[in-house]
Amino acid sequence: MPTSYDIPEVLDRREGPYGEVVLRRHGELLQIIANGCFLMDTSDGRSERLLVDAARDALGPRTRPNVLIGGLGVGFSLAHAAADPYWHAITVVEREPAIVGWHHEGPLAAVSAEAVADPRTEVVEADLVGHVRETSATYDALCLDIDNGPGWTVTEGNDDLYSPAGLTSCARVLKPGGVLAVWSAQPSPEFEETLRNAGFQQVRTEEIPVARGVPDVVHIGVRPG
Repeated sequence: MPTSYDIPEVLDRREGPYGEVVLRRHGELLQIIANGCFLMDTSDGRSERLLVDAARDALGPRTRPNVLIGGLGVGFSLAHAAADPYWHAITVVEREPAIVGWHHEGPLAAVSAEAVADPRTEVVEADLVGHVRETSATYDALCLDIDNGPGWTVTEGNDDLYSPAGLTSCARVLKPGGVLAVWSAQPSPEFEETLRNAGFQQVRTEEIPVARGVPDVVHIGVRPG
């Protein structure tokens, strides 16, 4: 017979602008589910931390570098960036009001409260695809983690981010020599080729070993300049 530990407990369920978003507790883990699709949980965070570190390593020494983190998620990427004095400013773009709320006043504050309160941090409630297309801001690095990968998006509109037009928008908001880092649950040679065709240089894929199955990866490209 299943125990209460085996059955996830729904802590909050909301209908957001892009569908249903659910926060669950499963044992000690917090999980985010969007439209029935598992996004992430608080089990590890290695992938999310590597996403930020890979961008920093590709950037190298910079004066007052700033980073845009696409997707607040469970807060691992933000918390890792905020713990690093290398970053002068941190912008997080999150389109789901529920997720922003869970970090400000809900269970996910246990992961991110200090980082959210950091004076370098700005949380922008907006759709990332629209933000990179419309903002006048520029960034040294874009660390994007809004889907399970370029070929496994949460909503159809996110496909645009990984298209040639979407990558052109990403390049537009990057400073010369700026870095685009994209998290994915599986490698994508096709996306690597799209990055190169969009003008990104030094394109590569870094693997993050997982307990079972195909490794998580971070796709990296550098804007010329």
